[in-house]
Amino acid sequence: MAAVKYTEEEELLILEEGHDPHFHDHHHGDDKYRMSFISHYIFSMDHKMIAKQFLVTGMFWGIMGGLMSLVFRLQLGFPEESLAWLKPVLGKWITISETGVGSLDPEFYYALVTIHGTVIVFFVLTAGLSGTFSNLLIPLQCGARDMASPFLNMLSYWFFFLAGVVMFASLFLSTGPFSGGWTAYPPLSALPQAMSGSGAGMTLWAVSIILFVVSVLLGGVNYITTVLNMRTKGMSMFRLPLTIWAFFITAIIGLLSFPVLFSGVLLLIFDRAIGTSFYLSDIYIGGQALDYVGGSPILYQHLFWFLGHPEVYIIILPAMGIVSEVLSVNSRKPIFGYKAMVYSIAAIAFLSFIVWAHHMFMSGVNPFISNFFVLFTLIIAVPSAVKVFNWISTLYKGNIRFTNAMLFAIGFVSMFISGGLTGIFLGNSAIDIQLHDTYFVVAHFHIVMGVAAFFGMFSGVYHWYPKMFGRFMNPVLGKIHFWVTMIGAYAIFWPMHYTGMAGVPRRYYRFDSFEAFSYFGEINQFITIAAVVVFAAQVLFIINFFYSIWNGKKQTTVNPWGATTLEWTTPIEPGHGNWPGAIPVVHRWAYDYGKDGRDFIPQTEPLGENESESH
Repeated sequence: MAAVKYTEEEELLILEEGHDPHFHDHHHGDDKYRMSFISHYIFSMDHKMIAKQFLVTGMFWGIMGGLMSLVFRLQLGFPEESLAWLKPVLGKWITISETGVGSLDPEFYYALVTIHGTVIVFFVLTAGLSGTFSNLLIPLQCGARDMASPFLNMLSYWFFFLAGVVMFASLFLSTGPFSGGWTAYPPLSALPQAMSGSGAGMTLWAVSIILFVVSVLLGGVNYITTVLNMRTKGMSMFRLPLTIWAFFITAIIGLLSFPVLFSGVLLLIFDRAIGTSFYLSDIYIGGQALDYVGGSPILYQHLFWFLGHPEVYIIILPAMGIVSEVLSVNSRKPIFGYKAMVYSIAAIAFLSFIVWAHHMFMSGVNPFISNFFVLFTLIIAVPSAVKVFNWISTLYKGNIRFTNAMLFAIGFVSMFISGGLTGIFLGNSAIDIQLHDTYFVVAHFHIVMGVAAFFGMFSGVYHWYPKMFGRFMNPVLGKIHFWVTMIGAYAIFWPMHYTGMAGVPRRYYRFDSFEAFSYFGEINQFITIAAVVVFAAQVLFIINFFYSIWNGKKQTTVNPWGATTLEWTTPIEPGHGNWPGAIPVVHRWAYDYGKDGRDFIPQTEPLGENESESH
C-alpha cells in the first residue's frame, strides 16, 4: 500500500489531536465493494456492523423467547384445550391421549419457562440491548474512529453467537433442554440424575452461560477503554451524553459482577462432572444417600444473585441512557439535572452490589442480615426516583414531538414508575414472606426490568435507525406497535399483581386442580389472549424493521432529529472510521436545546464571546 501524503496542516492536526484524518482511507479500507461479503458483513471489525449483528441476533432470540412464553401461556390459560396442533413443532413434548387431546409435557413446560427466562435476560436484554447501543454509540458520541480494540469487539460478538448456538442446540436433545429454572438452583442443576432436564440440557446451558460471560467481559473492557482513552479533543467526561455515561457504568458493573456468575457456574459443573461438593450435602435419591458432604445450595444463591441483582441494572441502565437522550431531543429542552443524572447512575451502580440478598429472604438468612439488605434495597429507590423526577421535569413545558422513539421513551418512564413501586413491597422482608415466589414477583420484574427495558430498546432502534441504515422505519406501523405493546403489557402483567397477592404461585403447570386458585382461570385466559396480541405487535415491528432496511423512507439530511451530539455530524452512510476528514472538536455539553433563541446548538460549535456552558 502506498504511503499516505500529509499536508503540513494535517500533520499539525495529528500532532495536536492524536487523530489521523486519513484513517478511513488506509487503516481498514472502507469500500465495501473491494471487501468480500464475509469480511464486511460477518467478520467485520467496524463497530457499527457489530452493533447490527448484536441487534439482529438479539431480535432472533427475542422472537424465540416470546414464542416459548406463548406456548406455556396457552397451557396456563387453557389447560383443558388440546395442543395437538403443536405436535408437528414440539414432537414428543406434546402427549396425545386416547381421546385425541394433546397436552404439553409437564417437564417440557418447565424447560420452556427456564429457557425463556435465560434467553430474554441474557441474550436479548443484556447482549441485544447493551451490545447493540454500546457498540453503535460509544465511538460515534465520544468522537472515536472505532472501539479501542476492533478485533476484541468482533470476538465479543462471536462468543455471544457461539453461546446462542449452544443454547439453541440444547432445545433438540432427546432429554430436552434444562428445566430447573433460569436461576439454575442446585440440587436440581447440580445432579444430572435428578430429572431428565438436569442431564445434557443442563450441561449445554452451563457451557452457553460461560461463553456468554466471556463475550460480556470482552465487550466491557472495550467499552470502558474506549470511553476513557479515545474521546475527541474537548470531550471531557461531563460533556458526554447520558447514553455514554450509562453504557460506561454498565460495562463497569458487568466487569465486576459477571466473573462471579462464571465462578458459580464453573463450580456447578465441577459438582456435576467430577464429584465435588460445593453446593451439595446429604442428598438422597430413591432412598439412597449420595456421597456429597459439606456443600451448601445457599452458596450458589449468593454467587448467582451477586451477579443477578447488578444484572438488573446492566439491563436497565442502557435503557435509561437511551431514554434520557431521546426525551431531551424530542422535548427540545436540555435534560433536567445532568450532573444529578450522572451521579444517580453511579449511585445505582454502587448500591446494586449490596442488595443481592433481598432475593434470598426465604432462604433462612439471619434476620439482622435481612434488615441490612432491606435498608439498602429501599435506599436504591432514591437515585431511581431522582432519574424519574428529572425525566418528568425534562418533559414539563417541552415542545414535544411524538416520534415513535419518543412514545417508547415516555412509555419507559411509565413502566419504570409502575414496576418500581411494586419493588418497594418485595424489598421489605416481612411482606416478601407472603409474596415470595408468587405471580406478584413475576409481575414486578417483568414490568420494571423486562417491558421497560424493551421500551428503551425500541426507543433506541427507532431513534438511531437512520444512523444504522440511512432510512426511517414506517411511522404508522411504529405507532401501532407502541400502543398495542403499551396497553397489552399492562393487560398481561397488572392482573398478576392481584393473583400474586392472593398467593398464586409462579411456575406451576396448571391451577385448575387447586380449589383456591381455580377462581383465577378467567384472568389467566385474559392474560394469555393479551400475550398473543402483544406478540403479534412484535412481529409487526420485525416486519417494519427488515422491510425498512431496503424500502424505508431515505434519510436526506445528516441530522434529521435536530440533535446536538456527534453521531449526527458523520455522513448519512458513515464508513469505517466514521468521519471522512478530521474528527470534530467538542466545545460544549450535549444538551444545548432552546438556548439563545436557537432550537439547538451542536457540540461542535464553539462558545460565543459572552456565552458560558449551560451546566
